[in-house]
Parts: sequence; C-alpha cells; structure tokens
Amino acid sequence: MALQLRSLVRSNGELELSLHDEPIPEPQAHEVVIRVEASPMNPSDLGLLFGAADMATAKASGSAERPVVTATVPERARPAMAGRLDQSMPVGNEGAGTVVKAGSSPEAQALLGKTVAAIGGAMYSQYRAVAVAQCLELPEGTALADGASCFVNPLTSLGMVETMKREGHTALVHTAAASNLGQMLHKICQKDGIALVNIVRKPEQEALLRGLGAKYVCNAASPTFLEDLTQALVETGATLAFDATGGGKLAGQILGCMEAALNRTAKEYSRYGSTTHKQVYIYGGLDRGPTEFVRNFGMAWGMGGWLLFPFLQKLGAEGTQRLRARVVAELKTTFASRYTREVSLTEALQLDAIGVYGKQATGEKFLLKPNKGIAA
Repeated sequence: MALQLRSLVRSNGELELSLHDEPIPEPQAHEVVIRVEASPMNPSDLGLLFGAADMATAKASGSAERPVVTATVPERARPAMAGRLDQSMPVGNEGAGTVVKAGSSPEAQALLGKTVAAIGGAMYSQYRAVAVAQCLELPEGTALADGASCFVNPLTSLGMVETMKREGHTALVHTAAASNLGQMLHKICQKDGIALVNIVRKPEQEALLRGLGAKYVCNAASPTFLEDLTQALVETGATLAFDATGGGKLAGQILGCMEAALNRTAKEYSRYGSTTHKQVYIYGGLDRGPTEFVRNFGMAWGMGGWLLFPFLQKLGAEGTQRLRARVVAELKTTFASRYTREVSLTEALQLDAIGVYGKQATGEKFLLKPNKGIAA
C-alpha cells in the first residue's frame, strides 16, 4: 500500500485534508508506474487542495502519522464547490520520480528504471501510474527537484509567448511577475528579444526582477503605478496581458493604461477609443474577490480566461512537443525552479506549513516529497 493526499469538501461546507492508503498500481500496456520523489505545490494545486475554504479556520486532528486538517468553506463560496461535493479528490498536477514498473509496450519498457517528469494529476502520492505520453524522460544527472516542475510553469510561460505570437501582439504584460513562473517568463522574453512589462506588489520583488535584468518593472503599490505602467506600455507597445490575480481592479487598470498609451500616439480622435485590440487573459486567482473595471478603454478590448491545457490542445501535438523540447534543453537555466522548503506528505498537513505555503507568496514555494523518509 502507498499513501496519497486527498481533499474532500463535504456538503455541509467542511473541507477535510487527509492521507489515504492506496494499492500500488499495476501499469496498463502504455503506462509506467513512478515512485514519486518530488512534486511542486503550485497555485493550481492549492486551488484543488483547499477549494474555497477559509484556511484561517483550519484545525488539526488525527495522529502524527495520519494527520487530518479541517476548515470551513464560507457560505457565499459553497455554490462554486457544487461540482466536487462529497468527492475525495487526489491532488498534485505534476512531479518527478523513478519508473519502477512498466507496461508491455516498447515505449513503456524503454522508461523502466529511468527518471522522468510526469503530469496527470494525483501526484501527491507515493506511487502513480501514468501514460507514457504524459512522461518526459529527464537527462542523466538531473536532480528530481529540478525535474518536478517541468510542465506547468515552463509550459505556461512558453504558452503565453506562443499566444502573443498567434494573436498578433508584439509584447507582453505579466502580473505576479516575481513568482517562479514570472521569472521564467522574464528569461524567455530576455532570450527571445520580447519586451515584457512586469507588475509586482513589493519593492523587494521589483529589486529581484531588476537584479535579473528586467527593464520594465511596475509596482502596483506605488502612488505612481498607473503613470509608470502607461509609460512602459508606450515604450513597449504591449497590448496583451496575463493576470495571475484575477480579482480586484488590476486587470481593468491594465486595459485602461493600454488605451492611454495608444492615445498618446494616436493621429486622430475617435469617440469609440483606439481601434487597436487590447486583451487581458486571467489565468490565476490570487485575489478571490470580484473582477472590477471602469470602461475607460474604448471598444476594442477583451477580457477572458486562459488555461494551459486547453491552449496545448489548440497548439497540437507537434507544437506541444516543440515546447517540451525547449524545456528539457533549458531545464537548469530558463526553467529552473527554486523552493524554500521540502515537506513530506505528513509535514504538508501541519498547520504551520499550511500557514506558509497557503499564502501563495512569492519566495515561499514548497516542494512536496511523497517518499521523504521512506526507504526505496
């Protein structure tokens, strides 16, 4: 038997996080079984782990070996949880480990004994069966911590650049820009010669990005933020933004500043605003409040959602493979991830740990090691 971390939202509004015994899986012909050694705790993972629960209400129970954490989902947030009520759900989008069993297909057998990264859900488990197509063989000598984040953040940052090109934009705006993903996007744009406007919230985040060579960094907490952002948009011509916050006024402010930047170089006045399309894609939910905006950006605009996996489906197998090849080639440079703490399955359910990684704060990224302290 092997342990798996699960998240349950009950119909009475209670969230329960606990560990469950699961049989070590047997692979189908096209599958391999991975002994999972490392899995990142990304915001997308925490969204499933915590649901809409208010983690300030979290309480611990159970035992040291089998901790249980409960918390309350506020009444107003419960309708959004209707689709998962009373379902015990495994967590963890991606991870890395060693292939310990392989199915009968030649492709599966070729991975036996190899270290791989994989995506496919339920990676907060000691063992996980996944299809060969969902695996990425890691170069020899690659640390599993380096391979654990091969998919979500690297492919998301590359997907943003691909979206820019496919939709006819020439520069980008990105919020939560000092995050692991934001630093990857900065390195991609720097390497590829793409102008990037980075939006952060704290002076230390601004200093971090400038230390990496970022030219355009705007602090949303600064009294001159809107003017700073508008000027950066004038200089870069960016008309596409990816917003990790979701709620609040930021997405609308970006559109408003894009319009102001375009109007500074407009040849003639139009009561309908600029004719250049301005687009903000919301891909995260760091702010759970409503998205607020003032219609000060004309009529040529769009605001919508963007998710990695639907984008990759549009991109197709060949395009996705091209992105994956770049990730492998630049795994220790462009796409390197940094973690502040490594935790086991039981340690991940300690309230002090949840209090840190649950904030989803820049510089507080945790790496889950499902087999930590357990002999191979």
